[in-house]
Amino acid sequence: MWPAPITLTGNHVVLAPLTPDHAPALRDASAEGALHKLWYTSVPRPEEMEAEIERRLGLQKAGSMLPFCVMTPDETPVGMTTYMNIDAANRRVEIGSTWYRPSVQRGPLNTEAKRLLLAHAFDTLDCIAVEFRTHFMNQQSRRAIERLGAKLDGVLRSHQIGPGDAIRDTAVYSIIASEWPAVRANLTWKLEQPRC
Repeated sequence: MWPAPITLTGNHVVLAPLTPDHAPALRDASAEGALHKLWYTSVPRPEEMEAEIERRLGLQKAGSMLPFCVMTPDETPVGMTTYMNIDAANRRVEIGSTWYRPSVQRGPLNTEAKRLLLAHAFDTLDCIAVEFRTHFMNQQSRRAIERLGAKLDGVLRSHQIGPGDAIRDTAVYSIIASEWPAVRANLTWKLEQPRC
């Protein structure tokens, strides 16, 4: 399996292989701030958390996703993220299906999580590119992706049908291998600042 399950540990976050045991804490995380009610994103409803975990683990078995439970350093689950749309032949992954409880948003946890995932992708897996996708209307997510140093590749118009039959335009971003040293330096610098 490429990539193989792994735990990635930093000072502000632990990314561990997702398991059904994470469901109770992730239900609580999803309920905080009613994240599942945001129309332009797909955070699982608390009562659907077990099904979402099983869906992600099923995609892992199929080789198209590697799901992580996002945890604080004391190993309290606060969200989920994945390598998805895995393309082993072309050494490409997408970092996506990410959500965090509101109390850990806009802090070092996300910056460090992305740095860990990008470092593993480029330095260990030898990826040639890492992609990010988000709803065109999700300005918070788009700003966060741009702050990482990813560049907009384009917008896939009428790309998906979402909840309530809403049509989604998808903004596609990427970081390529030659850009990784500068992106890594920037993320390292951000993590050294009082607030990143």
